[in-house]
Amino acid sequence: MAVTIKKVSNRRELKRFIRFNYELYKHNPYSVPDLYDDMLNTFNKKKNAAFEFCEADYFLAYKGGKLVGRVAAIINHRANQTWNKKEVRFGWIDFTDDTEVSEALIRTVEQWGKERGMTHIQGPLGFTDMDGEGLLVEGFEQLGTMSTIYNYPYYLPHIERLGFSKDADWVEYKIYIPDAIPDKHKRISELIQRKYNLKIKKYKSGKKLAQEYGQSIFELVNEAYKPLYGYSALTQGQIDQYVKMYLPILDLRMVTLVTDADDKLVAVGISMPSLSRALQKSHGRLLPFGWYHLIKALFFKKRSHILDLLLVAVKPEYQNKGVNALLFSDLIPVYQQLGFEYAESNPELELNGKVQAQWEYFKTEQHKRRRAFIKEIK
Repeated sequence: MAVTIKKVSNRRELKRFIRFNYELYKHNPYSVPDLYDDMLNTFNKKKNAAFEFCEADYFLAYKGGKLVGRVAAIINHRANQTWNKKEVRFGWIDFTDDTEVSEALIRTVEQWGKERGMTHIQGPLGFTDMDGEGLLVEGFEQLGTMSTIYNYPYYLPHIERLGFSKDADWVEYKIYIPDAIPDKHKRISELIQRKYNLKIKKYKSGKKLAQEYGQSIFELVNEAYKPLYGYSALTQGQIDQYVKMYLPILDLRMVTLVTDADDKLVAVGISMPSLSRALQKSHGRLLPFGWYHLIKALFFKKRSHILDLLLVAVKPEYQNKGVNALLFSDLIPVYQQLGFEYAESNPELELNGKVQAQWEYFKTEQHKRRRAFIKEIK
């Protein structure tokens, strides 16, 4: 039976596109479903600010009348301009263990990109770095996180068979919460705080945090992440979107800012309880009762023992000077008090030694690896 590819052209087909992942992984204990409502907004050109500089189409694969795969074709024009590339991205790719299906999906993205003047295809990547990226190649028996991709082991040989080569790897760590702040860590924190006249800043109101530092947090992200693989700077529209979307729901005990003598933001660390089990229990839906599992995971005393490190950013001129130690000297007692066993680092570029150096005083376990692939479009 031949594989038929259909472009998503209405809301019903978009819902089918989103839910295919859940259907494919609903019996897998390690996969974490996306929050359905978030995905509807992500793929909506009117609601996702990334469409200021991205274009995309979504495709479904059918075989014998059955839905067997999906993929998004994306061009991030801002990233291409920044890095002087002509690359089309494949993202949100899922398929049954059938080489005809995976090949049809990738060929569709290649042709779509070629028609728009692209010379290479890369992925899996989303619209921006704020989306899940990288094919899981190690750690298939580790619980996923809300911000990463999970895929079956058979995806890797399918992608390699199609002629792709490695473009970049990310590694992920379990970082175990120590019983006490490491002595060296503490000394470094005290030293750099005095040397650079830095201050720890905490908030009890998400609204006030957003008003006073919401813009600065994401401007700092742009500055700190600028040299990283494929990064495209967040636009003002995206910054406004993320400030509104994320800052109000954070447990502010797990948000630490570091400022200089003039109250300018130097570093930020944002973490939250893992929502992985809650998303599994809710099947990625808020209604009718999915909201309860998410609220419980975020705010109830009996929460997950796993912590997600969502965002750590340090101003470039302060990197490698111990500012990370100052952030975590403030956060570690909070993690201890709340009963967390370990933190998920989420993806860190394999070659980003600055990021990985911040964990040298902790017990860690590198437990996952993911990869972005690239190939020339013929």
